[in-house]
Amino acid sequence: MSAPCAARILRHCDALAACSEAPGALTRTFLSAEQRAANARVSAWMQEAGMQVRLDAIGNLVARYEADAPARPALILGSHLDTVRDAGRYDGMLGVLTAIECVRSLHARGRRLPFALEVVGFGDEEGVRFGATLLGSRALAGTFERACLELRDAAGTTLREALLAFGLDPQRIGEAARAPGTALAYVELHIEQGPVLEAEGLQLGVVTAINGFSRLALTFAGRAGHAGTVPMALRRDALAGAAQCVSAIERIGRATPELVATVGRIEALPGAINVIPGEARFTLDVRAPSDAVRERAVAEALAEARAIGQQRGLELRLERLQDQAAARCAPWLIAQLEDALRAEGLTARALASGAGHDGMAMRAIADIGMLFVRCKGGVSHHPDESIAAEDCAAGARVLMRFIESFRPGGG
Repeated sequence: MSAPCAARILRHCDALAACSEAPGALTRTFLSAEQRAANARVSAWMQEAGMQVRLDAIGNLVARYEADAPARPALILGSHLDTVRDAGRYDGMLGVLTAIECVRSLHARGRRLPFALEVVGFGDEEGVRFGATLLGSRALAGTFERACLELRDAAGTTLREALLAFGLDPQRIGEAARAPGTALAYVELHIEQGPVLEAEGLQLGVVTAINGFSRLALTFAGRAGHAGTVPMALRRDALAGAAQCVSAIERIGRATPELVATVGRIEALPGAINVIPGEARFTLDVRAPSDAVRERAVAEALAEARAIGQQRGLELRLERLQDQAAARCAPWLIAQLEDALRAEGLTARALASGAGHDGMAMRAIADIGMLFVRCKGGVSHHPDESIAAEDCAAGARVLMRFIESFRPGGG
């Protein structure tokens, strides 16, 4: 087996980082001039690797390496090419470029497999521009909601208008959907975006599930008052109630392995140094690989909030913002990825993904699997995002071995 070139993968990651809104801070959003530039570079690399390349109806870059016989179903590999604002250069891009490098290795050896390979650079996973995530993978999976065409970016441009400006026809988005039976599986290599592998001294991990999440907005309403004249026992301090609730949420999150619970934003009103807060607004984000565990944690957090409100004389208002079910990785794909790790002399560490990925959408048409690569300090969505060359090489070798040993459906 010829190993893919890790040095070229890292060079290409650096080259893509130059496709950004402004120098020195990587930002590349959906249907932007920067996406067009990135697509041009990635398309050229895909063609050099021996693939046929096309831009689909939503703006995904799709490349195909044919099987040893025509019209066979494909193992789909890849990730996304868009970024968050002020991003790192490996989130998403590493998965696309490593998959290209694996195909390049096959092509250089003149090897065709009994199934086709497709590498997809999804146009939108992060949802930065229009506020809706996974637009590219949802279109490919046939679950794109046409109501999204009326979403607007910060400049007031609708998704429909942006597609037209990019040279795409919004009426043809349905053509991006993959026909039933044409996808054998979807497998994605990705940086971990967390500290687990580094903490355990491991290079790679096999993902068991992409966590589901629940997002809520909570408001405690009490009574504002003078900070110097209202006795402590007579106060209805909304911020104090929120603080107590935040502590309860942290306790709930710590109580169950693989469950995380976060209050990411809090606001006190009226917000003056000498006024008792009459209102406190805060968010709740709960994630777990098990939907039952997640829902139980949300129910427990809301029960705590209601009890705190009753105890302190505060009105509690709730808004459920978003719920996303967990996406379990297929056991047969987990097993084959673990086999590939062991064959490379590496520990097959299983772990869940706390971040969302395109696999959450792709699961509608195929079983999914994921391979994590260690990242420095667990840092992601930040310019300090970093991976070691040896970890990149290990990930490429394992993905290459997985591809060449791939058995559809585990058979």
